[in-house]
Amino acid sequence: MSTVASRPSTASTPDSRVGALLRHWRASRRLSQLALSLEADVSSRHLSYVETGRSQPSREMVLRLADALDIPLRERNALLVAAGYAPKYFETGLGAPEMTQIRSAIELILKHQEPYPAFLLDRHWNILIANQAAQRCTRFLLGADPSEANMVRLILDPNGLRPLLVNWEETAQDLIRHLHEQIAASPSDDRAKTLLAEALAYPDVPERLRAREIGTPTTPLLTTLFRKGDVELRFFSTLTTFGTPHDVALEELRIECSFPADDSTAANCRALFAS
Repeated sequence: MSTVASRPSTASTPDSRVGALLRHWRASRRLSQLALSLEADVSSRHLSYVETGRSQPSREMVLRLADALDIPLRERNALLVAAGYAPKYFETGLGAPEMTQIRSAIELILKHQEPYPAFLLDRHWNILIANQAAQRCTRFLLGADPSEANMVRLILDPNGLRPLLVNWEETAQDLIRHLHEQIAASPSDDRAKTLLAEALAYPDVPERLRAREIGTPTTPLLTTLFRKGDVELRFFSTLTTFGTPHDVALEELRIECSFPADDSTAANCRALFAS
């Protein structure tokens, strides 16, 4: 087994935050120190010293451990900073020139989803782009353009789509479970924590959803059912992410495409498209 060097801890080195973060990630991945050391091909003794703050890891060791733990890019930067190093990964806005090809690909996917809804979401469930079908369906349900551009708030807020969402409790459970998992995977994400607190504060949200449910089986596919008058819209959704990204913002983007779960919904979407 090869050993990635660690430098001895001194008074001038960063504090033991990096060790605490590594312990968190190792626990969330349910790995022992030995298992992680084998996976990362580093000395288990070095790993133990790093986690307890007795040694400060080299930059190479931090990155190797991050690879073994499959840590998101934003959190890898946080890990590097905690160890006293500069971040490695950039965060490029979608409007930047170097994102032109990505933006074109996203717009193509959203357009091809017509006449069914599709959205581009960021890591905090903000709707960055919605295709025309998504705008038509939302406008039909609400009777106006939505005043909220966050998917969690739009669906769970009593002033949003919630009164029209027949299975709102099941949908709320799925959204809140995703938020719990997101926070467990990104412990420094304060905005996700704030969004979870907002979601839990809505009326009639079950008390059991306040705690993260580990190992609880979930349905393989969630179907959302909206009803307005005699019209029902029943959708199931898929999420698309970009594989092997090297940019923080790109890694966190996801495209949600909604598909009709029955012939009636397909017909209603076509009718809205025709109108």
